[in-house]
Amino acid sequence: MDKENILNLFLKTNALLEGHFLLTSGKHSNQYFQCAKVLQYPGYAELLSKIIADYFSTFHIDTVIAPAIGGIVVGQEVARQLDKKSIFAERVNGKLTLRRGFEITAGEKVLVCEDVVTTGGSVFEVIEVVKNSGGNVVGVGMIVDRSNGKVDFGVPQISTLQMEVVTYEPSECPLCKKGIPAIKPGSRGLSL
Repeated sequence: MDKENILNLFLKTNALLEGHFLLTSGKHSNQYFQCAKVLQYPGYAELLSKIIADYFSTFHIDTVIAPAIGGIVVGQEVARQLDKKSIFAERVNGKLTLRRGFEITAGEKVLVCEDVVTTGGSVFEVIEVVKNSGGNVVGVGMIVDRSNGKVDFGVPQISTLQMEVVTYEPSECPLCKKGIPAIKPGSRGLSL
């Protein structure tokens, strides 16, 4: 699928929001990709994840890991297509960690999947979880790269959609200066 068709999926499912948003990174933006709105349709989840799975199909991968909550559907679907184990890391006291009996063994080859990347913070945290467990990160796959390729994870990486989306530091945000309240539609900060 080309960029235009993928972007049309976001528009068709009302997954590309316009407004004033507080991003997980702490930055503000006038656009927000709510991947859950696209991924709620299994056919679209399969289609987008296939781009990632096809890219990594020749890599030796034992496990696919994703940060909770946003990356879980992507990680699960990519793992299904690659016929690999799927696990996720979740926040405990603000830090991503493995729970629920999930583990990574020494030398295990791991693919990290995420829904949306702006600064890559959650992905970098998951990479540390993998490394601290003795695993080897072989790549990163994401649905949307809001950095337009500027975030480099130091391993092979692919996104189904790359876009340069404007972000602002809160102190410099023109939407704040206009008095428009920011909303946070993402999952970070939820009590689960």
